[in-house]
Amino acid sequence: MKEDTAKQLYFIAIIPPSPILEDGMKLKSYFKEKYNSKASLNSPPHITLHMPFEWKEKKESILIERLASFAQQQNSFEISLLNFGSFEPRVIFIDVVKSEALEKIQKELQGFCKKELNLFNANYKDHAYHPHLTLAFRDLGKPEFVNAWEEFSEKKFNATFSVNSIVLLKHDGKQWQIFSEFNFK
Repeated sequence: MKEDTAKQLYFIAIIPPSPILEDGMKLKSYFKEKYNSKASLNSPPHITLHMPFEWKEKKESILIERLASFAQQQNSFEISLLNFGSFEPRVIFIDVVKSEALEKIQKELQGFCKKELNLFNANYKDHAYHPHLTLAFRDLGKPEFVNAWEEFSEKKFNATFSVNSIVLLKHDGKQWQIFSEFNFK
């Protein structure tokens, strides 16, 4: 009986292509080595579109089918990454340049998930959507944050890529794995 109700954790994101993906992993590793922050290594570099949610594993096929349907309605668009940002006192990230296309897909996905999947946790409480690519977060100590932000606040990073899909990630008990990719029309 327990297997029927077993839920897993998932989230929906945009994964940048190579070499941006590898650059993000190198930066995450740098934060582990220099600032003892390794929590971000539990997922590939990504821009979250829908924060983690629980879903019955036995109903994964429904989740996949509906997300594939959503993706088929989307058009490709460009994302630009520019420099670094932070959320004090623990988060440092590669900043995403605001774009109508990114905000549109996030809002549409949020509405789709509420209507089609009965998910109501698309954002963190009352915080507005602020797309970013996390490099260090919850295990970055406050003193390390100060030092790391001093190092990264003036550093440059610049990349642009085309978004042609969204990705469903699944938690395997230790880290987030890319579970399924949904290509746009």
